[in-house]
Amino acid sequence: MKTIFSGIQPSGVITIGNYIGALKQFVLLQDEYKCFFCIVDQHAITVPQDPQTLRKNIRSLAALYIACGIDPEKATLFIQSEVPAHAQAGWIMQCLSYIGELERMTQFKEKSAGKEAVSAGLLTYPPLMAADILLYNADYVPVGEDQKQHLELTRDLAERFNKKYANIFTIPEIKLQKVGARIMSLQDPTKKMSKSDSNQKAFISMLDEPKQIEKKIKSAVTDSEGIVKYDKENKPGISNLLSIYSIFNNESVEEIERRYEGKGYGAFKADLAEIVIRELKPIQDRYHELIESKELDDILDRGREKANTVASEMLRKIENAMGLGRG
Repeated sequence: MKTIFSGIQPSGVITIGNYIGALKQFVLLQDEYKCFFCIVDQHAITVPQDPQTLRKNIRSLAALYIACGIDPEKATLFIQSEVPAHAQAGWIMQCLSYIGELERMTQFKEKSAGKEAVSAGLLTYPPLMAADILLYNADYVPVGEDQKQHLELTRDLAERFNKKYANIFTIPEIKLQKVGARIMSLQDPTKKMSKSDSNQKAFISMLDEPKQIEKKIKSAVTDSEGIVKYDKENKPGISNLLSIYSIFNNESVEEIERRYEGKGYGAFKADLAEIVIRELKPIQDRYHELIESKELDDILDRGREKANTVASEMLRKIENAMGLGRG
């Protein structure tokens, strides 16, 4: 079985965009691949975090992984900071990286733009991401377009190490998600939906209550035409809502367009809200069962043990190849 590694930052409750682009896909991947799903809390601290909120978000994200259908018997779910090999291998990857290539990372440029001071971690988090992936000899890493550059760096660092020391790293392939739709903001459909958007109406969180979901979809930006038609260029708002409808209801955009011919946006939005609420209800119910349970701790304990075994063995190989320690 080929191996997949993926990490999500615990920086707030994930949106339906994260669910469609990542978690919904992961549930399918766990049957075909050996999967390691990591809550990358060490990546989260590259920007300031409130300790209590961070801890709450870590647990919440773990519960959502399971509630969405990740099976701990098939996949390994664990918290990055509970596996020390990540930080240790991250330092080694930093030592293999060049400052110039880290400064060229688009996300570093974006996040540091206009700031008086940024943490060194913001600059060096791509080598930590490389360590996350390489410790598990991942064959594939499912990423969005925004992470492609970081994965290219991971591949470069793996090749650099293999040539200089020992041929021990698998060179990971980028696995772009099959879902074509990139879920956009409900208030500005030219921007990606983001949990960090200051406008709460711009995204639907996985834990939003039915009334909130209904309200957000009803107030979603569309246009004055009133025609339910997919046209990303000229009608980005309704096109975004059509993508959500299509994925949540598992039917083609063409079928949906035919159903709402001559019906306007009101009926379409009301039905879409119902469809989203229906899909999220069992996930939310399972989440609330898990969030304070011993079951969740047991799953994370087993995940930590499995990840520690694999990562520690790989770290020993890395250190041995570099001449670290006493051999």
